[in-house]
Amino acid sequence: MSASAAEYLDREVAGRHPDLPETTAGTLRLDLKDGARTEHWYLTIDHQEVRVARLADEADLVLRADREVFDRIAAGRLQPAAALLRNDLTAQGDLRLLLSLRRIFPGPPDARHPREVARAGGEVVAP
Repeated sequence: MSASAAEYLDREVAGRHPDLPETTAGTLRLDLKDGARTEHWYLTIDHQEVRVARLADEADLVLRADREVFDRIAAGRLQPAAALLRNDLTAQGDLRLLLSLRRIFPGPPDARHPREVARAGGEVVAP
């Protein structure tokens, strides 16, 4: 069983993320809706460092979705941009920060980096 979005945000997100461009800076608020209750997570990104807090403050980008949508994102089964295009996720603010989530949350569970495949002598096949 994969971790929920709240567990992932609490345990894995804070800290250095070398995959983030050094120039990425901003704040994101993730609003996880669970029935009538909304849980707020506030991420601050600056120089590849991510800080996580439980705040409902204003942010450069506010993302809202059902908890289940964020759980799928945290499990690597759904990309944030795809959720936005499907209307499963709403966004208000600087959409450039949406792309940073792709580097903060994991990719698909069975995904492998092309360089790892090449080093192992495997073949990368385009879909």
